[in-house]
Amino acid sequence: MALVGKVEGEVEIKAPAHLFHEVFSCRPHHVNIMSSDKVQGCDLHEGEWGKHGSVICWNYTHDGVAKVAKQIIENMDDENFSITFKMIEGDLLDEYKEFRLISKATPKEGGGTLVRWTFIYEKLHEGIPDPHSLLDFLLHLSKDICSHLSQNEVTQPEK
Repeated sequence: MALVGKVEGEVEIKAPAHLFHEVFSCRPHHVNIMSSDKVQGCDLHEGEWGKHGSVICWNYTHDGVAKVAKQIIENMDDENFSITFKMIEGDLLDEYKEFRLISKATPKEGGGTLVRWTFIYEKLHEGIPDPHSLLDFLLHLSKDICSHLSQNEVTQPEK
């Protein structure tokens, strides 16, 4: 079993790619409103919302357990609707030496969006499972965000 790994998954949503991307790039502190059963809060620790290098801290419930994740926005591409978070503190670092999460929202021809989540990680030891459960968590969270965006019928021009 390899210590270094990559796990990817995708989900199709109806919301526009630019709006989905905006949630994670500029308004992650609203995710707890969009999916309160999964995310209880997101706080800015350093920098500014929507800026490269900013540090944010998530409080979330995964597999019935309250968890914390402190991340730095390592890369943000507003043209391609992609954002990379690097884990710097929190529960995931109890099992992983390195952990990055990449979200990419791709507009689909005819409407809708394909959201791809990618995890790139290094486990502390071979006994740690690949993070498939966390991937499922984020795929379901993406659907919750879409439902919220659809309910509120946010009409903003594409960036």
